[in-house]
Amino acid sequence: MNLILSRDNQVKVMENVVTNAETFFGKFCTLMASYTRKTAKLRDKSDLLVKQLFDYANTENPELRTVLRNFAEELAKVQDYRQAEVERLETKVILPLKMYGGHIKQTRAEIKKFNKARNNEIKQLEKLEKVRQKSPSDRHIIAESNVQKASVDASRTTQQLEETIDEFQKQKLKDIQKIFLDFVTIEMVFHAKALEVYSSAFQNLESYDLEKDLEDFRAKTHIASGTLNEARPVPATNPSSSLPWSTGTQSVQSTLQKLTLVESDEESEENQLEDSRNHEYAQSQRGTNRTR
Repeated sequence: MNLILSRDNQVKVMENVVTNAETFFGKFCTLMASYTRKTAKLRDKSDLLVKQLFDYANTENPELRTVLRNFAEELAKVQDYRQAEVERLETKVILPLKMYGGHIKQTRAEIKKFNKARNNEIKQLEKLEKVRQKSPSDRHIIAESNVQKASVDASRTTQQLEETIDEFQKQKLKDIQKIFLDFVTIEMVFHAKALEVYSSAFQNLESYDLEKDLEDFRAKTHIASGTLNEARPVPATNPSSSLPWSTGTQSVQSTLQKLTLVESDEESEENQLEDSRNHEYAQSQRGTNRTR
């Protein structure tokens, strides 16, 4: 009976090993699948960014256009590496984790087989105990033979189960090491390649000479303003006429001079008319005095 209890404890340990593997490997598989999907979504968003960079570059000045196109091409290279990362994660990380469902199922079947043999051994021992209490000695022999047979089956099944669990544990430890080594290697390769490309992109962006684009922009705006300057009068040699309003001032002065001459003429005519009236009035006064 003590042997049976010892086997029960042994089976519990084995069942815990399988249950933990099933629980955590399942979680690892779910999380790594989500990680891979998010990486693929990041690749897709980056592809959209590359397209927008190309579209924007076509609207800019030559220097910035060249820099942005080069940057977009470098960013597209990173997405090619990211695509390779996604494919490797699916093959070397997610797939092995998924396969553990089959390994766990097979190991549980072995445990179930052992439990069946153990239960049969217990059942035969119980029968033997009853026979010893109630039956003749010949039946004791039969019952003991059945118990011995059940015990042999249980021992053989136990040995098989021990070998199965030992192999399961050994393979599990190797696989968990390999899976995460592959994961780290995949990430290292991607980031190493991405760092190389990003370094090139950084140098490309840093070499951008904005002064050239500014000169081009200013040249375009100065051409437009030059068209307006050509419509203005040519400056005269006189310093005072160099002012933009000098020509207008000369026109005003000429007009004022003309108005002054007209006013002088009108004033002269008024003075002559008044002198004539005074002269006529003086003559009329002289005529009146003579009549008297």
